[in-house]
Amino acid sequence: MIYYVSGPVTVLEPGLAVIECGGVGYGCRITAYTAGQLKLNQNARLYITESIREDAFDLYGFISKEEQRCYELLTSVNGVGPKAAVSILAAGPQNFTLAVMTGDEKLLTAAQGIGKKIAQRIILELKDKIGGSSVELDFSGPAVAAPAQQGGNVALARAALQELGYSPAEIQNALKGADPNAATEELIRHALRAMVMKG
Repeated sequence: MIYYVSGPVTVLEPGLAVIECGGVGYGCRITAYTAGQLKLNQNARLYITESIREDAFDLYGFISKEEQRCYELLTSVNGVGPKAAVSILAAGPQNFTLAVMTGDEKLLTAAQGIGKKIAQRIILELKDKIGGSSVELDFSGPAVAAPAQQGGNVALARAALQELGYSPAEIQNALKGADPNAATEELIRHALRAMVMKG
């Protein structure tokens, strides 16, 4: 199994990057998001997901573990192949996560090959996987309705951010200043905005 490839980018074309490692050029299929962060003749590291079929052996390369995780979640949905997943992730893993958490079908159907039915299936199947099940911890007792909802939303936001690969410390810092009464998607948006500003 190839975990990642690291080296200079020797070819950079729409949908393709070639990374040279020890004299071998590894051709990686990439998203527009990853392509936007690569530069020709500069070193890069791409995390690899292999796609092996009878007639092809493709390497899909991702600039971050969070983008790779989103790709693997997408391709686990029936009807979503590698090409469709790459198209959906063109706007980045953060936008994809927000689309799923907020039920935004428009962002998903904007991707080539994704119709309304598949977009709905993606949201239905992945919302819980991205959001996690931490909500159980906050609704288990006879608590007052408002605090329970508040705790549940914060827990869901934390779980979603952890699914994207952020550490608890990073999440804690990113959620500083956020309104604890806000909806889950608002909390996630606040945290991702803070991450981007920091980066």
